[in-house]
Amino acid sequence: MNWAKHAWRVLLKDMRTELRGRTALGTLILFAVVSITAVSYSLGGFGLTTAVQAALLWIVLFFAAMAGLARSFVAERETGTDLALRLSAPGSAVYLGKFLLNLLLLFILDILVIILFQILLPLGTLNWTLFMLGLGLGSVALASSSTLIAAIVAQTNIRGALFTVLAFPVLLPALIAGIAASRKALDSTPLAEATGELQLLVSYAGIMITVALMLFDYVWEE
Repeated sequence: MNWAKHAWRVLLKDMRTELRGRTALGTLILFAVVSITAVSYSLGGFGLTTAVQAALLWIVLFFAAMAGLARSFVAERETGTDLALRLSAPGSAVYLGKFLLNLLLLFILDILVIILFQILLPLGTLNWTLFMLGLGLGSVALASSSTLIAAIVAQTNIRGALFTVLAFPVLLPALIAGIAASRKALDSTPLAEATGELQLLVSYAGIMITVALMLFDYVWEE
């Protein structure tokens, strides 16, 4: 119970900080709006195949996450509050609190991206159940890995560039599964025919969260 309370307090602290500054959320929204709008205007009246739409969707989500979630722990080091966190909460509770905030931000991004796609690059008829499941599970995978990598990168002096470089190979299996699931959803494929992609996303997210909770005390202290 104490561990859960520590994680909840970290989440509330970061939510208050984000509501005051809106740094991460603003970056996520700005990247998504600019990238989707630019693609829409460059294509003019040309339609996109479902394969291209699925790939574009996940490219936007990935790079928006890289731009907005990189500062999960950088801000703690810059303001000197990382020492207070180390003294007041276990490392795994800190990870869970940060992970939940990042997941919330990605869910908000998901909703925005869907709205932008429907306005600028209409998705047409699709299997919404499969589409939302793939998007939700993919967001969990993105948040779980990004939070751990952000903690590692925060210890270095070249945080921005290093974050994306480290995150891409780690997230590649989740991105491939997410793109495949979204493409099948856009093709109105039945849910039963996409269980492989969904199972991969669930397994990936479960493994990353488990590994992060086991190793985060070492990463956080070092």
